[in-house]
Amino acid sequence: MPFVTTDDGTEIYYKDLGDPAAQPIMFHHGWPLSSDDWDAQVLFFLSKGYRVVASDRRGHGRSSEIGSGHDMDHYASDVSAVVEHLDLRKVVHIGHSTGGGQVARYVAKYGEPQGRVAKAVLVSSVPPLMVQTDANPEGTPISVFDGFRSALAANRAEFFQAVASGPFYGFNRDGVTVSQPVIDNWWRQGMTGSAVAHYEGIKAFSETDQTEDLKAISVPVLCMQGDDDQVVPYKDAVIKQAELLSNATLKVYEGFPHGMLTTHADIINPDLLAFIEQ
Repeated sequence: MPFVTTDDGTEIYYKDLGDPAAQPIMFHHGWPLSSDDWDAQVLFFLSKGYRVVASDRRGHGRSSEIGSGHDMDHYASDVSAVVEHLDLRKVVHIGHSTGGGQVARYVAKYGEPQGRVAKAVLVSSVPPLMVQTDANPEGTPISVFDGFRSALAANRAEFFQAVASGPFYGFNRDGVTVSQPVIDNWWRQGMTGSAVAHYEGIKAFSETDQTEDLKAISVPVLCMQGDDDQVVPYKDAVIKQAELLSNATLKVYEGFPHGMLTTHADIINPDLLAFIEQ
């Protein structure tokens, strides 16, 4: 399996598929998943002739189970290590949830300064800031994230089952068809990763203020989210992203859940393609 070793010795697993001469699209997964969560998008964009790259965040999936560096700065640095190793240029970076935070920090700190980024997409993403503070009164109370930590520490397997079968895909909504294989795949990806990385990653995705990252980005960015996202409230996420970015396109999907990339891939994938090709 292909790996890149970072400056602190972390081995980052990555996939590199398709024509090496084609324009690259790099996918950044959400917490606590892996690059496997992008299967529907990987197959779609390979069929359209793109080069597809996706990596497992440190402590997630097949990457090193390391006890340190579970923060946005290291996440972005790890992305840069993969991009530079493959010498990717004119990349479209697509991030979901925590992966959107990773994209914002990478593009602002590395991608744009190095001239390697063409566009970016934030899907149901955590920036600018999830947690409630005096400066962000609309945010989610810290008690919610403390509850995540407590549930994970008490029984990670049970907690992950509850997230996947409930709010993540909106399977707790009336009239929604529940897919047990989708739940099982989410659980599989989560349990493959490190409990330490997942526990500490809660702070990274909830308490990292990325206002300045968004302000620093000048390439075109598509901001997309469902208005029934029960994980990342859309009014405190995608709406603010579009306001802070200088070159944003906003798309809000009525009734779509946090995991809409899986449940509504038939709609999301063509929208992603249209943005990339415009």
